[in-house]
Amino acid sequence: MLDAAKTTDVQAETLLEVNNIEVIYNHVILVLKGVSLTVPKGGITALLGGNGAGKTTTLKAISNLLRSERGEVTKGSVKYRGDNVHEADPADLVRRGVIQVMEGRHCFEHLTVEENLLTGAYTRTDGGANIAADLEMVYNYFPRLKDRRKSQAGYTSGGEQQMVAMGRALMSRPETVLLDEPSMGLAPQLVEQIFEIVKSINEKEGVTFLLAEQNTNMALKYAHYGYILESGRIVMDGPAAELRENPDVKEFYLGMSEEGRKSFRDVRSYRRRKRWLS
Repeated sequence: MLDAAKTTDVQAETLLEVNNIEVIYNHVILVLKGVSLTVPKGGITALLGGNGAGKTTTLKAISNLLRSERGEVTKGSVKYRGDNVHEADPADLVRRGVIQVMEGRHCFEHLTVEENLLTGAYTRTDGGANIAADLEMVYNYFPRLKDRRKSQAGYTSGGEQQMVAMGRALMSRPETVLLDEPSMGLAPQLVEQIFEIVKSINEKEGVTFLLAEQNTNMALKYAHYGYILESGRIVMDGPAAELRENPDVKEFYLGMSEEGRKSFRDVRSYRRRKRWLS
């Protein structure tokens, strides 16, 4: 974790700013309803919420991958380093250093692990020696991938495919990684391993992360700041340490309350809404 002094420095420079965006699919379905957030340079920012809250849509709005799903940003703006980028070509964002690791561990199944990793360097022009050095860096973070480097990616485990997807993103030398649901479908022990690697990459390589995650407990353990989405709206945000101790977050997202563990079904909807909006 970053210490308090470093966190203060991190917050001084904003890399990514999402300002009051609305997203509509198929010209009729309103999914995001005025979402605003900022991502400081060098930090890990968590975007939290249940399935269908709008986390993936937010990431795709930032990386301009909505059009392939008949979605569009109809209001608000997305800025990266002060430049308006919400209509930029996705490839241009990659060149700027913004990489999205998609939900579902997308790999080129017929390619080997190493070939998958090398596809992440396709935009680079800094020479084969630098690319080879970064490949070794990726193998240092993910030793399992070095063991499986000649295996077809489609025959590797879910955890290994998640590592391939993250390693491929690192091969592009990103400044900011949009990481979508890295824990999905993975065993708890492997989830913690993935988050430890995210933390290590953040601290050692200076990579900034915006992390969309349903596993609130794990995300808040490693993030510096968090936003909670419900039904396309940000309902709460704050430093991760404060969110972990917030009674509402404990009750509705960490499964605890002063009376013990509760589920959403045990609490009336209006009571929950009243707490969020008060």
